[in-house]
Amino acid sequence: QVQLVESGGGLVQAGGSLRLSCAASGRTFSWYAMGWFRQAPGKEREFVAAIDWSGARIYYADSVKGRFTISRDNAKNTVYLQMNSLKPEDTAVYYCAEGATAQTMGVMTSYPNWGQGTQVTVSS
Repeated sequence: QVQLVESGGGLVQAGGSLRLSCAASGRTFSWYAMGWFRQAPGKEREFVAAIDWSGARIYYADSVKGRFTISRDNAKNTVYLQMNSLKPEDTAVYYCAEGATAQTMGVMTSYPNWGQGTQVTVSS
């Protein structure tokens, strides 16, 4: 079992930046893909970005492409989401997830392990 703890959320003005972190513990972190998802009030949880075990394969949702960057440091058991040029529509609870394969890392149901989430609020 893997425990995931997100941090780095907060309140930021439109156009600003935040960096989210997700620290993993419990077993070998580097074998699996990691993903970030988000859920806005009244909406379903949606895919944001994913990265395979080596960092060689990365996917982004179209809505964040060019603004967000996902990365991972396997030595630190941590995955990051750098969010730039934030918009009010990026407001959501952001969740990290672990356990998918490189082939399925864009699919939410492929992730068995989830963090508790961190709130990101972007004011206009």
